[in-house]
Amino acid sequence: MAPAGGLLQAGSMTWEQGVRPPNSLQLAEPLASRLRFLLEADRLKSVVRGSRIADGSRRENTAEHSWHIALFALVLAPHAAERIDLLRVISMLLIHDVVEIDCGDTLLYDAVGSATQAARETAAARRLFGLLPADQAAEIFSLWQEFEAAATADARFAKSVDRLQPILLNHAVGGGTWTDYDVDEARERALTCRIAEGAPTLWRAAEAVIKDAVDRGWLKPGAGNLSG
Repeated sequence: MAPAGGLLQAGSMTWEQGVRPPNSLQLAEPLASRLRFLLEADRLKSVVRGSRIADGSRRENTAEHSWHIALFALVLAPHAAERIDLLRVISMLLIHDVVEIDCGDTLLYDAVGSATQAARETAAARRLFGLLPADQAAEIFSLWQEFEAAATADARFAKSVDRLQPILLNHAVGGGTWTDYDVDEARERALTCRIAEGAPTLWRAAEAVIKDAVDRGWLKPGAGNLSG
């Protein structure tokens, strides 16, 4: 059973179990710290998320999710509501879920886990980005905080594609986490309507997908529209 706060990640291998830190090779700083962080980030490949991949054969892992939404940003950038710096957006998306190495995936529908998510993920961000040289650690931590706050054009668009991808995957597999967690239309709209803040065109597309999912019986109809 997954603990409160998300699905359990499987990637708990220690250095002693076979992965050797770069400093065993006597590499100089700051390169050694950067390589140590990159090897730690490899553990994202073992963090299992709630969403299934589009063919429905298995659940995606966080490394796959991060790559996929970075690709979403590259392809969908023309639909951003405001002028964005695409490199900054992609950088946000590549690092925003690194914290799941320590915390696992906190599902959008997990109210218990969501209550402690910010504190848990902030602690994880400090540890993980802290593996980097101090100046780079501060820069990436600041970028992660910007994504979380969603107060800039870059962050709003990044949040938009991060919310859009699971909607498309759920539709592709005929329900996915909507069925798993007995989600209705009103709840889904309430949790994802912020897509419109970064990309109104993408929100209209998401609304069409949501409506079709309701029509097909993959998403429960809900009274009212909480999207505002």
